[in-house]
Amino acid sequence: MPSLFVIQGQDQGKRFELTEGPQALGRDTSNPIQLHDNEVSRRHAEIRQDGGQFTLVDLDSSNGTFVNSRRIQRVTLNMGDRVQLGRTLMIFTGGDEQSSAGALSTVDIISRQPTDGSRIIKSISQEEGSQVFALDGDSHSPWLARARSNLQVMYRTALAVSHTLDIDQLLHRIMDLIFEWVEADRGCVMLVEQETGELSPRVRRNRRGLATDDRMLISRTILDYVLEHQEGVLTSDAREDDRWDAGGSIVKLGVREAICVPLQGRYGVVGVIYIDTFTPPGRLVQTRKSDKFSEEHLKLMVAIGHQAALAVEDTSYYSALVQAERLAAMGQTIATLSHHIKNILQGIRGGSYLIEEGLKQNESNVVRKGWRIVEKNQEKISRLVMDMLTFSKEREPEFAPGNLNEVTAEVVELMQVRADETGARLEWRPDLAMPELTFDAHAMHQAILNVVTNAIDACERVENAAVTVSTRYDAASGLAAVEVRDNGEGIPAEDLTRIFSVFESRKGARGTGLGLPVSQKILREHQGEIRVESQPGQGSTFVLELPARTAQPPRRSPSTGDTLG
Repeated sequence: MPSLFVIQGQDQGKRFELTEGPQALGRDTSNPIQLHDNEVSRRHAEIRQDGGQFTLVDLDSSNGTFVNSRRIQRVTLNMGDRVQLGRTLMIFTGGDEQSSAGALSTVDIISRQPTDGSRIIKSISQEEGSQVFALDGDSHSPWLARARSNLQVMYRTALAVSHTLDIDQLLHRIMDLIFEWVEADRGCVMLVEQETGELSPRVRRNRRGLATDDRMLISRTILDYVLEHQEGVLTSDAREDDRWDAGGSIVKLGVREAICVPLQGRYGVVGVIYIDTFTPPGRLVQTRKSDKFSEEHLKLMVAIGHQAALAVEDTSYYSALVQAERLAAMGQTIATLSHHIKNILQGIRGGSYLIEEGLKQNESNVVRKGWRIVEKNQEKISRLVMDMLTFSKEREPEFAPGNLNEVTAEVVELMQVRADETGARLEWRPDLAMPELTFDAHAMHQAILNVVTNAIDACERVENAAVTVSTRYDAASGLAAVEVRDNGEGIPAEDLTRIFSVFESRKGARGTGLGLPVSQKILREHQGEIRVESQPGQGSTFVLELPARTAQPPRRSPSTGDTLG
C-alpha cells in the first residue's frame, strides 16, 4: 500500500499509509497524518488521490512544502520522492513503478558462446583491491600518479563506508584517510542535529606534533557559506580571499589555508568536513610556504563527503526501520496484554458482584465464592506482572547452594489445590540421590511452576488425569533435571516449534503466552534447556535440564517419595 515513511524528525520510524480520499498533513490532532514538528503548520499540506496517483498540495503553509528539495505548490508524487515539511523528512513509497515484466523486455543477457574466448584472468579480494592503484614502477606522468593516488583514496573510502553502520567509527576512518592524503594541521567533521538544525562536532583530528589549545575554533563564516551554497570551498590565502572579511574570524584565528565541503547526500546536507593549515594567533609567519591545498584536493574532498553523507543517511534510514519495528512490536505487545488484562478484570468484576450481593443478602457462602474468584484473578495479575518482568529484563542468576528437590516439592505443594480443582492426580517422585547444587532457587521455582501449571491445565478435560513431577541427577553427564509428565490433550507437531514464542498460548483467554518463554529464558540463564515430547491425545513430557554444579559432596536428600492427591 502507498505510504509516507518518516526517516528524519520527531516522528522518525512512523509509517503513514495512504488511503482513498484527501488526507491532510499537519501539526493539529485533527489531521489523519499528524506530525509532531513545531515547524509544521497546523494544517500544512494535503495528499489527494486521483486515478491511482497521489498529488501533494501545499495549503499555504508558513514554511512551505518541499519535494526532492524543491518548494512546491502542487505535484504528483512518484516512487522514492522525498517529502519535507519543516524538519520532518519522509519517503513516498508507492505510485507508478516499472513492473518485473517490463524489466524483462528491456534487459537481455547474452548466451555464453563456447568459442568467444573470454575467461577470468584473475580475481582479487577487497584487501588486495587497494593494491590495484599502487602498481609496480613509477610513471613518468605526474597526472597519472595523482590519478592513481586519488583512486586509491576513493577505493579505501568506499571500503570504510561499506564496512560499518557505526557513524562515529566511519567518520574516524575517513578523517584518518584525509590526514594520510593531505598535509592538514587540523580537521573536524560536524553533523547536523535533526532536532535543532545546528552543526555538532563528531570527530576532531590534529597533525601529530602540533601544539594547539584543547579547543578547536572554526570560523562560522566558512561554515555558513558552505551550508548556504551547498558547495565546497577552498581558500589558499585567507588574508587575500575576497570572500572573507580581512578583519573577520578566519584571519584572526590564524587560518592560512582551509577546505570545507558539505556532506551532501540524497536528501540534503547532513554535515560538513573541515580541514585547515594555520598559524597560532600572535605568531608571525616569517616566510610564505607553498600551498598545501589545491583544487584537486577540493574535488576529491567533495567526493569523499558525498560518500560519507550517503553512509550517514543509510544508517539513519536503518535506525528508522529499527524504530518502526520496535513501535510495531510495542503495539502488538500492548494489544495482547490488554486482551489478557481485560479478561482478568472481567473475572474480578464478577467476583466483586458476588461479594456485593452476598453482603446485601448476608450470605457468607456467596461472599466466599466471590472472594475465591477475586483471589484467583489477583494471582493471575501477579503472575502476569512477574512473567513480564522476568522476560523483559536481562539478568544474571543469583547462584547459591540449594536443594532442587526442596524447590520442586514446594511447587508441587503449591499446585495441589489447583490439581484438586481440575480433578487431576498430582504425583511427586524425587531422586533421593540429588546432591546440593548451586543455582538460583527463586528463578527455578518460577520456571518449574509455569511448566507444572501448564501440565495441570492440559489435563482439565481428561478422565483419570495425572501429572507426575520427578527429579533426577546424572553424575556421569553432570546434569540435573526436573521432569513434568501429563496424560493431557497433547500438543500437535506443528505447534511444538511455537510453544516457546512470546504470546503463543493454547489456553485461549486463560493463558498469557508468557509462561513457557519465561521458563526457557530462566533455564538458558543457567546454561540449561527445556526439552519437550508430546503426542496429541497421549500427553506431554517437559524436561527442565541444567548443569549440576555441586555445592558439596553428594548427600541423600531428606525428601521422600510420596503421592499428593
